[in-house]
Amino acid sequence: MSLKSERRGIHVDQSELLCKKGCGYYGNPAWHGFCSKCWREEYHKARQKQIQEDWELAERLQREEEEAFASSQNTQGAQSLTFSKFEEKKTNEKTRKVTTVKKFFSASSRVGSKKEIQEAKAPSPSINRQTSIETDRVSKEFIEFLKTFHKTGQEVYKQTKLFLEAMHYKRDLSIEEQSECTQDFYQNVTERMQTRGKVAPERVEKIMDQVEKYIMTRLYKYVFCPETTDDEKKDLAIQKRIRALHWVTPQMLFVPVNEEIPEVSDMVVKAITDIIEMDSKRVPRDKLACITKCSKHIFNAIKITKNEPASADDFLPTLIYIVLKGNPPRLQSNIQYITRFCNPSRLMTGEDGYYFTNLCCAVAFIEKLDAQSLNLSQEDFDRYMSGQTSPRKQESESWSPDACLGVKQMYKNLDLLSQLNERQERIMNEAKKLEKDLIDWTDGIAKKVQDIVEKCPLEIKPPNQSLAAIDSENVENDKLPPPLQPQVYAG
Repeated sequence: MSLKSERRGIHVDQSELLCKKGCGYYGNPAWHGFCSKCWREEYHKARQKQIQEDWELAERLQREEEEAFASSQNTQGAQSLTFSKFEEKKTNEKTRKVTTVKKFFSASSRVGSKKEIQEAKAPSPSINRQTSIETDRVSKEFIEFLKTFHKTGQEVYKQTKLFLEAMHYKRDLSIEEQSECTQDFYQNVTERMQTRGKVAPERVEKIMDQVEKYIMTRLYKYVFCPETTDDEKKDLAIQKRIRALHWVTPQMLFVPVNEEIPEVSDMVVKAITDIIEMDSKRVPRDKLACITKCSKHIFNAIKITKNEPASADDFLPTLIYIVLKGNPPRLQSNIQYITRFCNPSRLMTGEDGYYFTNLCCAVAFIEKLDAQSLNLSQEDFDRYMSGQTSPRKQESESWSPDACLGVKQMYKNLDLLSQLNERQERIMNEAKKLEKDLIDWTDGIAKKVQDIVEKCPLEIKPPNQSLAAIDSENVENDKLPPPLQPQVYAG
């Protein structure tokens, strides 16, 4: 595979990251390619259209019912005329009595409704009870921050408290409806500060950051990956998908990063750490900050490797590689959480919105990654996915002349290790074969010996009697003379 191969499936035109309505803001796959502003407009249009259609349907059904009732009344003719006058008089009298009764009970009913309103506005027990240490810390920081804005700070704090109390009673709503309420709250608070308070845009942005931090810290456990959604199912699916793609190499993605350089390797580790750390944050803005730090480390790694500023075509493949290598926990849940509850101005413009949009594109690429995207044949892609084999290392003759010498040496060493590994496997196979042959030979010899023993059994005869035993039984010759004794003669 040559480095000059076509970048199919990885290159994304920058215009594709923008809102498809052409407003100039960044789009989002969760909003069907629209930015937050255009998506809300389209959502409201669709909602109003649905309401209008439902209203027209109700009017048509009511009209048909009235026509059917009128036709049934016309069939009675003049016979019911006198009875109709009597019925009309009776109905008027009954209506007058009902009106008198309503006036009699109207005062008490209004009092009751006021009590219900007061109870609805009263803070819920769950909000008033003792919160976690982090929530207390964020609350104190929020109050201290708003004190510097005097009257505007008081108004913002009041609206924020009312919003949290209202969200307590909206937990039964769908997560999309809760997200819509939160986005409306962001927009209303921003407009009130700009129109009534005449607050500068820079200060409005700082206030909204603190508002988001305060409310989302308190709502996090209720709106992050709720059980009513399929976020957890999507998390498991993307995690399983990334694990299945463990064999993807940087060369397949055209990643211009040389991890043999110590500084580049450190940047890659930091980028992976940042993308994993995103799951530990509660505030959408803090999660976006982790994505931004990860992206900046990627740009630095590319810059060190190429000795020139990185381009967008270099950034996206490297981001995909970092996601594949890090496999961040609950990736889809974090993306959905940011999309639903982050201040929309951060996702529409700025570097946070740009990096977040690229992360969404990277996840979408991983979900749809196929053989063509990696310039592989379908057969090789299927074999790699099934785990039957691993990608072959790049041959030295296929490198371009301007390729890095360190990368060439690295792959040369990898080829040598691969050859040594094959040689070791071959030796191990031969050793196992030799061991099997020795065992078979031993078993064969033992079987032959056993056959011979069975054909020619070994008979053990009693031993012959000793000479001492024969002499002891010779009783008749006990009068024989004693044996001669040797004598020594001198001279």
